[in-house]
Amino acid sequence: MSANSRLSLAVHTLVWMAEFGEEYDYAPSERIAYSVKANPVVLRGLLGLMEKQHLVRVQRGSNAGWKLARRPEEITLLEVYRAVDPGTLFSLHHTPPDQRCRVGCGIISTLENVYEHIQDTMEQEMARTTIADILHDTLAHTAEFRRRQNAEAPTEIQPGLPQT
Repeated sequence: MSANSRLSLAVHTLVWMAEFGEEYDYAPSERIAYSVKANPVVLRGLLGLMEKQHLVRVQRGSNAGWKLARRPEEITLLEVYRAVDPGTLFSLHHTPPDQRCRVGCGIISTLENVYEHIQDTMEQEMARTTIADILHDTLAHTAEFRRRQNAEAPTEIQPGLPQT
């Protein structure tokens, strides 16, 4: 699974827990996986990484499951990112470029500076964004989607269309 996919699954999981967590003492990974459309084993692996960083808590045994360790307003995307993929966003050449080439001898230093700036900028934005922010935006998008869906629904039964 790619780093971007891990982050997306982890954020989806935490947002789901923020929205539905009160319905469960500890939410079973199978239930969360249903929304995320991921294998519960994969999800448990991500949850385990997040537990090590104190983003979620686990209960084992009967009534096993997961819940947020802190309020959604207190969990930033940067924390989630670092929990599930502590590496850097970009990587450099796998083999060193030709140092006799005008480009090859300076490209590594240049890319390191550019990538470091991009990484810093991304991390600053992630530090400002919380799971509560993502939940709020998600619910707003859901409401808009449903509003448009209802507006596009036929107002009367049309011949040949199934009745719902």
